[in-house]
Amino acid sequence: MSDQIKELIEKINQEGVAAAEEKARQIESRAKAQAETILQKADSQAKKIIEDAEEKVKRLQESSEASLKQTGRDVLLGLKRQIEETLLKLIAADVSAALNSEELSDILAALVKEFCGRENKDVIVYLSGEDKNRLEGHFLARLKSELKKGIELRVQEDIQSGFIISFDAGKSSFDFSGQALAEYIGSSLKNKVTQLLKDSK
Repeated sequence: MSDQIKELIEKINQEGVAAAEEKARQIESRAKAQAETILQKADSQAKKIIEDAEEKVKRLQESSEASLKQTGRDVLLGLKRQIEETLLKLIAADVSAALNSEELSDILAALVKEFCGRENKDVIVYLSGEDKNRLEGHFLARLKSELKKGIELRVQEDIQSGFIISFDAGKSSFDFSGQALAEYIGSSLKNKVTQLLKDSK
């Protein structure tokens, strides 16, 4: 009887160990499958994180490049404006110096003789107060007697040098003021400034 009990106990032990081993194999197999799934998910998430990071870096680089280009354009435009303003100031100063009283007298005399030589027109000349005072005496009397025309000198506050002249009593006029001449000369030089800036890129 005791041998049978022993055998029974051994059998139970063997079956229990076998069952336990089988259970352990099943658990190990499930654990491996779960680990594989977890690794695949982790790998997929890592790839997604890397792709997102690369995309962000790319966007930042593009944004930085665009900002740098815009900043460069702004700097060039600002520089161009400063150069043009300085150029206009220099031209205006030279034009103003060139349009002294003697030059004004000669230019006005030539214009009046040319445009009013044959016709009896009233001429109005607009100038600065200072130039009007200088020209009013000798020049105006000489020109009026020479041409036998009515020539009137008037002050215009916004004229610093040069003059504006009308041959039809003020209905229309030609602008030879220092500002107009400087702008005209400056506009022909603006293209050269633009080309200079393009060549310096």
